[in-house]
Amino acid sequence: MHPRDRFITVYGRKPVAELLEDKALASSLAIDKLIVAEGARGEFVARILAAAQARGVEVTRASSKEVSRISKSGRQDQGVVADILAPAMQVIDDFFESRRGESLSALALDGVTTPANVGLIIRSAVAAGIDGIVLPRRGSSSLNPRVIKASAGTIFKAPLVRCERIDDALSAAALHGVDVVGLDGSAPTSLFGAKLPRRALYVLGAESTGISRASRDAAMQCLRIPMANGIESLNVACASTLVSFEVARSKR
Repeated sequence: MHPRDRFITVYGRKPVAELLEDKALASSLAIDKLIVAEGARGEFVARILAAAQARGVEVTRASSKEVSRISKSGRQDQGVVADILAPAMQVIDDFFESRRGESLSALALDGVTTPANVGLIIRSAVAAGIDGIVLPRRGSSSLNPRVIKASAGTIFKAPLVRCERIDDALSAAALHGVDVVGLDGSAPTSLFGAKLPRRALYVLGAESTGISRASRDAAMQCLRIPMANGIESLNVACASTLVSFEVARSKR
């Protein structure tokens, strides 16, 4: 497991200040490191330093270059970065291996690049009790402050699963006996009332393009969310909510 797959990196003065000041998250967040650029000043920096002191979090001063190396977003980090431990985060093979033989329901995001959608998907999946949310590092949004905000803090306890590309998730699913189910508006079978597999990876694509060819080819079946009044599709975050809670309902 790559060391970076143990953390969610938060950057930017306001996001980090709000995170440290959030009383609801105070008891559950484990901050591995908090780095502030040398010479950084201002209201939000002062709030960060005060909140860190109140919580007993050590602040490391470093060059702006070093902060940007960690944040990987030099134009937006504003000289502040924090690595938050994500205890439920796993890599794809470990995720499937740890649930060998068990019932399993996971979502995989295939080309979903809008941060707000990714955050809302995470929130809905956690609320529904989905076992894993597969987020490829390539082809989907990074776990940036906009994703964190849209998730309403649930990202820090979410069962996130990392892989390099969606193809890696599809291959791992096949290797571990997990059925791939694609969500496709043109599929003949409705999500509602379909017999859902005991072990399944549900693949959701972007609104404009849908799931990739690789996901279609790997899918054991494709399901659609039925639409009325000439509506062609739902926002992917809305679709993921319906999928997540239909999966939860079928388990009950």
